[in-house]
Amino acid sequence: MLSMAVQQALEIAKALKLAECIQCGMCTGSCPVSAKVPLNVRRIVRQVGLFYELPLEPVEALWACTTCGTCELRCPKELKPVEAVISLRSVLVEEGKIARSIAEALESVFTHGNPWGRGRAKRLDWAEGLSFKLKHASEGAEWLYFVGCTPAYDTRAQEVARALAELLNIAGLDFAILGKDESCCGNEIYSMGEKGLFEELRDGNIAKFEELGIERIVTSCPHGFNAFRNLYEGRVANVLHHSQLLSALIDEGRLRPAKELGLKVVYHDPCFLGKRNNVFDEPRHVIEAIPGVELLEFDRNRSRSLCCEGGGGRMWVDIPGEKLAERRVREAAELGADVIAVACPFCLITLEDAVKTAGLEEKLKVMDIAELLLASIKGPSQA
Repeated sequence: MLSMAVQQALEIAKALKLAECIQCGMCTGSCPVSAKVPLNVRRIVRQVGLFYELPLEPVEALWACTTCGTCELRCPKELKPVEAVISLRSVLVEEGKIARSIAEALESVFTHGNPWGRGRAKRLDWAEGLSFKLKHASEGAEWLYFVGCTPAYDTRAQEVARALAELLNIAGLDFAILGKDESCCGNEIYSMGEKGLFEELRDGNIAKFEELGIERIVTSCPHGFNAFRNLYEGRVANVLHHSQLLSALIDEGRLRPAKELGLKVVYHDPCFLGKRNNVFDEPRHVIEAIPGVELLEFDRNRSRSLCCEGGGGRMWVDIPGEKLAERRVREAAELGADVIAVACPFCLITLEDAVKTAGLEEKLKVMDIAELLLASIKGPSQA
């Protein structure tokens, strides 16, 4: 009889067709975090796909993966090494071999519907100070603004949620929110390997959308965007990232940036928006529509963008070594940028922390594209 470990490895190898790996090393060679930690994706695929072994050590290396998807983009056989890492994490979750911070995040999702350890009653705090009253989705609306956990609870990301809500209101969009009834999208829970909890979140959210008759969703978080598009089994249609909707509203003349900002702006492509979902042009279109803004580009941009290390559960587990976000902000400073524009709450947090760590607060700001757009519509005081 096969051991449990071998049986698990066989199932992973078969499901992901890992035996087809040609061991070219493109996955490890392109991995943004492999240079700082002993994360060898090629070796993981080889051990599981060819030898049916579960390479669970070093555990830290498995958790270093940000699930950015670069390895999948580079794989000539179109395999999914990220899913192999996630499947190995699932084994660790089942065995309880996970960091306390990960366990606490998962427990918080189960108890409170978010990984930040905050009560559900606080989920609408981000909306304080808005110039208009928000509707609840139960009242009916053309669009659901799915806020997401991080924009709902993180004080810096809350500013982006308010900016986006203001823009949607200015555009005359008929939208509503779920408020305290909103639960985690589950994208990071899936990436952490807790697939059972993810399925509960997915099924619960789908049931809620269907009950309320929700047909269109916009979210400012690429991770939620990815979950709805790629992890919800095609059961959630008409989902847009806020960069896509803002770009369309500008083209329709419903949002009219007019005030010149006089800024040099470099755009950082979020992995889950760009690499994972091929959305590259719309965020740039929003930036370029703002008068007095010069759009700069990183050398590593679009599908080659340098991961900020915020995804794949990495917001809840620290990996020693220089943060890639620190490298990114130094590159921005060398380009002469005034602002790093982002379109993801995780990128916003990691890059803003890196600006502080690098001592660049006086030279460089990190802003979401919604904040930049609102500043041009309502005035530079918004910046």
